[in-house]
Amino acid sequence: MLGIDLVKGRPQDVYQWFLAAILYGARISETVASATYGEFARAGVLSARAVMRTGWDGLVKILDRGGYVRYDFKTATKLLEINEALLRAHGGNLNALHAAARDPDDLERRLMALGTGIGEVTAGIFLRELRGIWPKAQPLPSELVLKAARDLGYLPGALREPRAALVALQKRWQRAGMPANTFREFEAALVRHGIALRRRAARARH
Repeated sequence: MLGIDLVKGRPQDVYQWFLAAILYGARISETVASATYGEFARAGVLSARAVMRTGWDGLVKILDRGGYVRYDFKTATKLLEINEALLRAHGGNLNALHAAARDPDDLERRLMALGTGIGEVTAGIFLRELRGIWPKAQPLPSELVLKAARDLGYLPGALREPRAALVALQKRWQRAGMPANTFREFEAALVRHGIALRRRAARARH
């Protein structure tokens, strides 16, 4: 994803995905979010300290170059707030935040406590890709994932409780002979199918 290699869980790679997840978490197209992340990479703004050094005006310029115009001011403010909190509490190291968390729920709470710009959607996007890498990264599947799984017949329609659905999907993945630590790949495929379903439904309405 975006050329970020999370497998080794290195702090710099985890941070880069964190930045990308914040961009993807807004109500904006995946294409624009990806392009905007590319602008951050080209500018070398890929750490909490680099974000703070860049400042509000510099962040707005990067966001605008990526096409993130609708949310540029708000996102620049949000990035400064989040990264200031991350530096203050954990020296900019998200692995330290993970180590400090007691359990999966506490991990999500700590992430969202970094700033108002991190809600359940952003936390879910971020943690989904760290499943199997961070032991405490166990986000519940999003409604998009659940709809995709039901559409493909991987979940019965009556199973609506996210935690039970997660267990059922993980068991199905393991029964297929796949390693548990690669479940995030299955989940990512379900996200893509869910997005395709949503686009199809939008076209049908028009």
